[in-house]
Amino acid sequence: MIPDLWYKTAIIYSLPLDTFLDTDGDGVGDFRGAMRRLDYLHGLGVTAVWLAPFQPSPRKDHGYDIADYYGVDPRYGSPGDFVEFVNACRQRGMRVMMDLVVNHCSDQHPWFQAAIADPKSRYRDFFIWADKKPADADEGVVFPGVQESTWTYSRQAKAWYFHRFFKFQPDLNIANPDVQAEVLKIVGYWLELGVSGFRMDAVPFMIAQDGINTADPQPAYGLLRDIRAMAQWRKGDAVLLAEANIPPAEALRYFGEDGDRLHMVFNFPVNQALFHALATGDGTLLKQALADSHGLPETGQWANFLRNHDELDLGRLTDEQRQQVFDVFGPEPEMQLYGRGIRRRLAPMLGGDAAWLHLAYSLMLTLPGTPVLRYGDEIGMGDDLALPERDAARTPMQWSAGPQGGFTASDDPVRPIIAEGPYGFSEINVAQQRSEPGSLLNWTERAIRLRQQLPEIGRGSWQVLDTPPSVLAIRYEWDGEVSVFIHNLVRAACECTLTLTVPEGGRALICLQTNEGCRADTEGKVKVVLEPLGYRWFRFGGLDELVDYPGERH
Repeated sequence: MIPDLWYKTAIIYSLPLDTFLDTDGDGVGDFRGAMRRLDYLHGLGVTAVWLAPFQPSPRKDHGYDIADYYGVDPRYGSPGDFVEFVNACRQRGMRVMMDLVVNHCSDQHPWFQAAIADPKSRYRDFFIWADKKPADADEGVVFPGVQESTWTYSRQAKAWYFHRFFKFQPDLNIANPDVQAEVLKIVGYWLELGVSGFRMDAVPFMIAQDGINTADPQPAYGLLRDIRAMAQWRKGDAVLLAEANIPPAEALRYFGEDGDRLHMVFNFPVNQALFHALATGDGTLLKQALADSHGLPETGQWANFLRNHDELDLGRLTDEQRQQVFDVFGPEPEMQLYGRGIRRRLAPMLGGDAAWLHLAYSLMLTLPGTPVLRYGDEIGMGDDLALPERDAARTPMQWSAGPQGGFTASDDPVRPIIAEGPYGFSEINVAQQRSEPGSLLNWTERAIRLRQQLPEIGRGSWQVLDTPPSVLAIRYEWDGEVSVFIHNLVRAACECTLTLTVPEGGRALICLQTNEGCRADTEGKVKVVLEPLGYRWFRFGGLDELVDYPGERH
């Protein structure tokens, strides 16, 4: 049976309920609000919605401190509202993915409360303990400058417990078979309620084979295989997407040589190299990162993104490369975070420059893999650096120029809405951009619509073409279709000569933005002129020419 590879041509939209749309006036977004905006997402071209954590939580870390894996936080609605949301998505041909946060839970979770109350409780071994503070307790912190240690003493338990992240997020002992069984049960439960997949949080920390060996754990790749096997047994087209900031060579182990582990992995190395290319105008590092990304199993797929809900992590760049990106996109100390990242939204990082934004989105949409959009980036929302840490880029969605940007009727929103300056809701909002043909929203919708007509990007073989450092060109081929995407990374016009393998029939190379055609010479060479920060999407034969496919499409 041919597997359902829907995720290879998907457009995924990252949606945090709390800041999307509030319908009950409590200042917090909810499922009913998200349902009201599904037609907006459908019109944008979104085919899958990724929900941030919505389970009951003290919300000390935006819901990533879960207190009940089988519930819905009342602030967002009821389990019935969740099912209605999933059904409404399905009616529009959209799928729902959700966060799977099982590296750790909240210290208010009943498991942890039982563990600290009774050393003989079966839940004691759900967590990782030490009688004495380990010598390396101050090493390996994820949030330097904010987090002081990875071990905290519990007076009630009379022992130290391990937490890779904040102290209110004790790590689950994944090496415990009972914990693994619970993880599988959680996955099965939400699949039964209609989700199509999971974005798995903090996967490198989650799959420690020996839960007690916190300093140098061996990855338990078998657990990934078990989760996939169970998920696909329950729902044949279920997909697992890993958050794993790791080198491509290591990521291949997450996919599995036979493609029997994870389906998708966020391509953090390409993301960091992309911002280096945007900052310097030099695509050398990006081309190398792409070259390193080859070799996935047939069912494997990269997920590409520009910004996400965390800081722009530049930790895999060299000190010099990171500083080059800081100098352009985050020159002030208040714009930087944890010594490795930038806590800004995309639009202010690029100075609100439409040409630069278009270039960035064009790059992301045409990289090998599946694009993941962050809510609000389609209208160029800004950030609020007065908010702490990552909150700066997590402000409420700006729907209109009305009170509170149309997000809520409450005077006390979950986080302040950006009201002043060039990114305030009176200047940047959906309603206004919907009526402007040249707005970023309408440009993004057109770009996504065009991207959906080019399945070879997500499904086909690809190669980075030989170009000057300031130009990136990628060629794709799948089922008789051949496309070429070329981007000028600098603020100067350029002329570039591409050497192409022309498909059989000698079809003309059609620019999909202008519908103008050209033909390669006898040596397969084509000259392309690009304006500053310009880009072109080409396909041999264009979108309308019929092709005799060598195989049936699946």
